[in-house]
Amino acid sequence: MATKKTGAAKPAPKKEVAVEQEAPVEQKVYTAPGPVYEEPQAPQWEIKDRTYYLTGRKQPLIFRIPGKHSNKRNLLWFDNEKGYQRELRYATNQRSCFADEQTGPVTMEHIVFRNGALTVPREKVALQQLLSLYHPFKDKLYYEFDAVEVATDELDMIELELDALNLAQSLEIDELEAILRVEFGSRVKDMTSKEIKRDGLIYAKRKPATFISLAQDENVQLRSFGVKAVEQGFIGLSQDQRYFLWQSTGRKLFTIPFDENPYSALAAWFKTDEGVEVFQNLEKRLK
Repeated sequence: MATKKTGAAKPAPKKEVAVEQEAPVEQKVYTAPGPVYEEPQAPQWEIKDRTYYLTGRKQPLIFRIPGKHSNKRNLLWFDNEKGYQRELRYATNQRSCFADEQTGPVTMEHIVFRNGALTVPREKVALQQLLSLYHPFKDKLYYEFDAVEVATDELDMIELELDALNLAQSLEIDELEAILRVEFGSRVKDMTSKEIKRDGLIYAKRKPATFISLAQDENVQLRSFGVKAVEQGFIGLSQDQRYFLWQSTGRKLFTIPFDENPYSALAAWFKTDEGVEVFQNLEKRLK
């Protein structure tokens, strides 16, 4: 019995697999914010009473400063924004101290300092602005009193005095003696330790900046050392103050440079090679 031939099996059709495409990711670019520019603001005028004082020590009963521009007195102020000079004029019935901003008839008035001072009430803004901002004589013939600035200066001075007093309290008697010799000379040698301590504190309070400067100057100590050596007769200063010498032998130590203080020159000489040997010798004798 004949068998039926079967053909080769056909391959099954391929199924197309749908591939999902990812949506593109949107990249965000960060942009740094640019600099923010702020318009400079003009300082606000503070409404308050103001006091002005004449410079210097003189306090005349009456002193007038010019309040308007004239041929004798140049009362002009250069305006950077407008680009030209503007005439200044004080008038009691005007809001501005600039002549080009004043309208109608003007009432003039003298600007008078009495006993070296002028107090302008808060209502007279035009006069205050003229004196504080525009007048060419400000800080030359007069100045404006600033309580904050004065308090700051006084505080700085008090702190400086405290520093000087603390320094004077911590110094030894020999160090104070060296400082006082600059101020009082050779009469310090006759003072007791308590007198030196007392005068050192007084000097520190009266002249704190000078005291601190002298305490930090090593030449002050050397000068005092040289003065002691001369006072006790170990070395001598020639009559013409041209050189120092050993008092016992008369041997010349060194010549003082022209137009220089003898003891300042001696302090500088103590730092030289030859001077160091003499200093060490004198240091043993003065103990």
